[in-house]
Amino acid sequence: MRFVMLMYPGPAAETERSPVPDGPEGQKLLEDMMAFNQRMVDAGIMLGGEGLKPTRHGARVKYEGGGKTIVLDGPFTETKEVLGGYWIIECASLEDAVGWARQAPCPAGEVIEIRPVWTPEDFGPEAAAIEREQMAQMEAQKRG
Repeated sequence: MRFVMLMYPGPAAETERSPVPDGPEGQKLLEDMMAFNQRMVDAGIMLGGEGLKPTRHGARVKYEGGGKTIVLDGPFTETKEVLGGYWIIECASLEDAVGWARQAPCPAGEVIEIRPVWTPEDFGPEAAAIEREQMAQMEAQKRG
């Protein structure tokens, strides 16, 4: 099963600089996080993951219905629940994903939310076939 692990670092997600503190403590945190990522790569479960810049650099698109949208420029107000980064992993179960999340070298107060990812198969064989075709097209475009 695929899971997304969503990292909520609190107000650190809204800092203009890297959320990693300056100095030896920050350097150790960065090294620990890189080592954690490498363990997931070595275990064959990490499919992707990245940190996100502060919300002031982003936008939200709100759907009003009838084809109308409103664009809201960042920053967004509630910083304690701002997404700071994510991993996409593939594990046998939610329990396995929780086990990996518990190993993340996060500072006190950070939260990692784990959620299963919908797959095309969840929507039936026709959706799965369309997904396979789209993936093949994307791969062909990459090869140019």
